[in-house]
Amino acid sequence: MIPLRDTVPSTTVPVVNLALIALNVACFFYQVSLGQHLGQQFVIQHGFIPARMFRQLSHGEPVIATLAPILTSMFLHGGLMHLVGNMLYLYIFGDNVEDRVGHVRYLVFYLSSGFAAAIAQLAGDPTSMLPMIGASGAIAGVTGAYLRFFPTARVVTLVPVFFVLTTIRIPAFLVLIPWFLVQIQGGLASLAQHGSRGGVAFWAHVGGFVLGVLVAPLLRRTHARGEPVRSDWGSWS
Repeated sequence: MIPLRDTVPSTTVPVVNLALIALNVACFFYQVSLGQHLGQQFVIQHGFIPARMFRQLSHGEPVIATLAPILTSMFLHGGLMHLVGNMLYLYIFGDNVEDRVGHVRYLVFYLSSGFAAAIAQLAGDPTSMLPMIGASGAIAGVTGAYLRFFPTARVVTLVPVFFVLTTIRIPAFLVLIPWFLVQIQGGLASLAQHGSRGGVAFWAHVGGFVLGVLVAPLLRRTHARGEPVRSDWGSWS
């Protein structure tokens, strides 16, 4: 299944979400412009490497130097398809979350999800020397928040039916919960194999998603009378 769009209109222009997409695209093209050798060095320098961070924390190195790769790693990608897949999810789900929580809180939430994702990956695979790059951890937080706000919103999804691709509209929870369960399965399998399978940071996805689900209700904007914006969560039960 490949989600294409949702059916929830935004009431505001998602300026932060669009800026994040533009920044990710710009960073990717800069990364590509370095060439293969320098590009790999760039990824090692600015990607998040759990074993490196664990060593830095153990040696008491400055906090900024330790945490900086987590931030920079959110805007690096391993290839065009990696970028396109992440930006598609961010484009589909991010605008509605930004609309619900507000621009500034959305930016803080997005970055916090990325940090939570990195910490979860560190806990799940602290000896890994593979650079973790990509926006998927932060985007997982966005999708977790979307699940809390719009669980029954319809998502237009591309699916194969008897070898023919067609689109169907399915509830958001039927898109996002199976995805989350796959991440847990992959994370558990990586523990059994003592490392990330295929370089996929499953625990980062789990950590970001869980943060999004847990903190989303705390981020909702309120109406002028002080009443919280209605959540669609109740309609799921």
